[in-house]
Amino acid sequence: MERVLILGGGVGGTLVANLISRKLKKRIDAGDVSVTVVDEFGEHVYQPGFMYIAMGNQKPGSLRKPERRLLDKRIELIIGAVRRIDEAASTVHLADGSALKYDELILATGSRILPETIEYFEQEAHHFYSEAAAQRLREALDAFEGGKVVVGIASMPYKCPPAPLEVSFLIEAELRERGLRDKSEIHFCSPIARAFTIESVSEMAAPELEKKGIELHTFFNVEAIDPERKVVLSLEGEELPYDLLVLVPPHKGAQVLMDSGLAPEPGGWLPTDHHTLNVGDRPNVWALGDATDLPLSKAGSTAHFEAPVVAERVVARIEGREPDARDGIYTGKVMCFFEIGDGKGTLLRFDYEHPPKPPTPSRLWHVGKIFFNKTYYQIVPKGRGGSIEKRL
Repeated sequence: MERVLILGGGVGGTLVANLISRKLKKRIDAGDVSVTVVDEFGEHVYQPGFMYIAMGNQKPGSLRKPERRLLDKRIELIIGAVRRIDEAASTVHLADGSALKYDELILATGSRILPETIEYFEQEAHHFYSEAAAQRLREALDAFEGGKVVVGIASMPYKCPPAPLEVSFLIEAELRERGLRDKSEIHFCSPIARAFTIESVSEMAAPELEKKGIELHTFFNVEAIDPERKVVLSLEGEELPYDLLVLVPPHKGAQVLMDSGLAPEPGGWLPTDHHTLNVGDRPNVWALGDATDLPLSKAGSTAHFEAPVVAERVVARIEGREPDARDGIYTGKVMCFFEIGDGKGTLLRFDYEHPPKPPTPSRLWHVGKIFFNKTYYQIVPKGRGGSIEKRL
């Protein structure tokens, strides 16, 4: 029997499992192949929705579904924490002492947020990278009556690169609606030389920041927070006072990948082939989603486009053939919506060779994002309806 083992039940792990099961259903039914997903909590969370909890447009608890309901019936789901990956024995060890053998291993372990690595972060700063933190930010915004708002990025890379800019725009729009804009300053801090990592997106975002009166601070890499003086300090020596501090927390890859020697320190990101998505030179190990070290957005849409490639390559190995020349090559395709406030948005669509050319912000793209958020569970994890790109 060929054993396909997938670690992680996020968008990448769930989608790739369903695609493989669909392609190999006859072999699975015959007992020649098994597909197993291991997820620590057995719950699938739509993380992009956290930002909308923070902005008051999404109810807490509405973003979670049982992983079992999203997986094809042919797929085994094991709920448990992975403690060690033994490559020599092709075995994954779980926290309960059990061990799982594999022939093909897919790593969709995501990324971790580590706010505790910056002193006073959890005491002073808000973020929207967990449901609980997003709720606290919403409460802080409700209580805010004017002052200095600072939005920044504690370290790179991080999940959903447009999100800090989006939140800046959305907070600015909310303060205007509440009559607090004249009583407030908004500062956006970028750790690089421009507002966004991709130049063409920065060229779209920078004029919007200026038009909305959001002050841009470049080369602002967060080093420390001084709670007594209420200032955030950068590695470059700049200080910014705040009344409301919103920071993207530091991110790392899964600890088990570092402990198992698959992902190097300090970040813990898997060295991933840009086109095959193999991990290093391992022919039977793949990575997708946030876990990789690819020079792309750590976002669900990235995993969405990577999953069919991994599925095709795994199935090709099991069937003893070469991967399809088109379906088995990842071109770096990513697509995501970008909110700019006032009920408007734009779209970022790009790959390794073609940078995004964001269309003029309009209500169309904002509505598109809301529609996608509402239909995510019906479309994406189960691999229904084809590519999200074809739906736009």
